[in-house]
Amino acid sequence: MNRIGWLRAAVLGANDGIVSVGSLIAGIAAAGKPRADILLASVASLVAGAMSMAAGEYVSVQSQADSEEADLAVERRELRKNPERELEELVGIYRERGLDEALARQVAEQLTAHDALAVHARDEIGITEAMRARPVQAAAASAASFAAGGVLPIAALWLAPETSVAPSLAITTLAALVLLGAVSAWAGGAPMARAAVRVVLWGVGAMAVTALAGTLFGAVP
Repeated sequence: MNRIGWLRAAVLGANDGIVSVGSLIAGIAAAGKPRADILLASVASLVAGAMSMAAGEYVSVQSQADSEEADLAVERRELRKNPERELEELVGIYRERGLDEALARQVAEQLTAHDALAVHARDEIGITEAMRARPVQAAAASAASFAAGGVLPIAALWLAPETSVAPSLAITTLAALVLLGAVSAWAGGAPMARAAVRVVLWGVGAMAVTALAGTLFGAVP
């Protein structure tokens, strides 16, 4: 489940990169700017977007990490002050999960003897090592996935002939969005075709609106 969560986050980051950078390119191209200017703006957008994603993800996940650490600090204090009450809390938790009194107490005592803080973190407040908030890892993953997605429309712009930038950008972006939508749906166990269509429609809508804005403002003397 943890791997699926990371996969879905990576897919969403890549989708943001494709739509953001692709929309920017579409808007500037519609304004009639030369390829060199579009490349410069799109690379700047890629870097700025990746850093923004990293910063936002770091702040968000660090807040979660701070909350988890505060909860663990409370548990440490409670275990020092009143270990008997904490043991009874565990016994009650295991009874609610279906164990009888004797077995619940045996499990609680043995797990407490092994690692009291870990068992309370997992079974009382829902914190496990595998699911702990990791701000730096989350920030790096968000930046990398955004950059990986944003590189695709830039590559289409760079490699396309001067006369076919728009169709090359559209084909590359649509193909990438279809693939990402399908992968995201697969990761979540949802119908892939519906998800791909949904992602493509929103992506095309964003690019179309940006292209329209570029056309309108590009026509202003």
